[in-house]
Amino acid sequence: MSESESTRLMEPGVEPQGLRPGLRRRHLTMIAIGGAIGAGLFVGSGSVIKTAGPAAILSYAGAGLVVLCVLRALGEMVVARPVAGSMGEYARMAMGPFAGFTVGWLYWYLYVILVGAEAVAGAAILGSWIDLDQWVLSAGLLVVMTSVNLVSVKSFGEFEFWFASIKVVAIVLFLAIGLAWVFGLWPGSEPGFANLTEHGGFAPNGIGGVCSAIVVVMFAFGGTEIVTVAAAESEEPGKVVARATNNVLWRVGLFYVASIFLVVAILPWNDAKVLKSPFVSALEHIGIPAAGTIMQVVILTAVLSVLNSAIYVSSRMLYVLTRDGDAPASLVKINKRGVPARAVLLGTVAAWGAVIASYVSPDKVFTFLVNSIGVVLAFIYVAIMFSQLRLRARLRREDPSALTYRMWGYPYISWAVVVAIFAVFVAMACNPDQRNQLIASTISLLAVMAIYPLRAKLGRKEPVREVEVLHH
Repeated sequence: MSESESTRLMEPGVEPQGLRPGLRRRHLTMIAIGGAIGAGLFVGSGSVIKTAGPAAILSYAGAGLVVLCVLRALGEMVVARPVAGSMGEYARMAMGPFAGFTVGWLYWYLYVILVGAEAVAGAAILGSWIDLDQWVLSAGLLVVMTSVNLVSVKSFGEFEFWFASIKVVAIVLFLAIGLAWVFGLWPGSEPGFANLTEHGGFAPNGIGGVCSAIVVVMFAFGGTEIVTVAAAESEEPGKVVARATNNVLWRVGLFYVASIFLVVAILPWNDAKVLKSPFVSALEHIGIPAAGTIMQVVILTAVLSVLNSAIYVSSRMLYVLTRDGDAPASLVKINKRGVPARAVLLGTVAAWGAVIASYVSPDKVFTFLVNSIGVVLAFIYVAIMFSQLRLRARLRREDPSALTYRMWGYPYISWAVVVAIFAVFVAMACNPDQRNQLIASTISLLAVMAIYPLRAKLGRKEPVREVEVLHH
């Protein structure tokens, strides 16, 4: 990328047509919080506890710190230069069109596969209540949530606001009940924190167990970055992202770390029921009636929330890829409600591939697809940090007044985050249980990089550069 082009890319502009601001502050705040609270917390935390023991608390705290630093770095760029497309656009500004193409398509692929996987997960839950084939239920969920996203961005925001609110209320109630139990304020409770140190100690599997668990936990925090994509459709994206990022830092940390602390305080970490469903097991131990059904409803809400967000994010990323000349021009079309309808529909159709694979080849094709996105988000995190390092230096020279929201400890913490993520890659390569996920995700990365030469044939001939920066 030439210096003149990179300078032009950093200049503020206005989008005369296209995506419309329809999201309010409350939407953005709950999108940021809800994006990180998925079924991985309510169900997947069991495997983390099994790996690290009570020291899973440290695993969540450490992984959360890394991800929150990434979010802070991304927030710095969004506040300085709010753009539609966020991750891919900043990679393009900092490292050129190849980086923008790779990050953008990787992010699209990640969320398209996630749409299919969440539709399958939601159908599995509904299948215990509704006597229909799971493929029918998966189709129903896709139709409903796609329709929500086709109505308007405000429709997406309202659904996500209430989905996220249900998840937050569920966690707050769990925290209140759990605290009452461990402090002896709940009828029949067993006060104390003995379970934190008994049954092999606080870290029964040593520091290795804590580090191995961090690998799993870091990806559970994925989704907080969605707020930077959605910010492009708010009135004041820079201010909204700064506010939402500051709020999500402590709220997500509190929800994850505090809830895991209570789970391992209430139950022995090596209890077989903890691995299967830690929150249900803790509530049943306390004596909450119908705990299993209650948590199934909460988990279904979490699945629908992720499904809703994934459809939204995949469509906006495809819209930006088209606008930048990285995808066919026809997909950039916006309907009268300000929704990139063709991009929404194409993402849903592509997600059907994952749904079909889950029934035709669940052990091979579907497993590969799910594994192939396991580390993709970490690749994107690395790109975010490199983008922030380069753009921060450029902004300091060209427009220091734009740096009103800054990454902490630049450049040292930024580099420390990169090193930490590469340490995760090394840990995964050394762990036979996680190696396949790293390999499959690397194949996804190489595949996207390999199709870059097709950009000239299939992409939009004239990138629409003037619509890059929104509502600064």
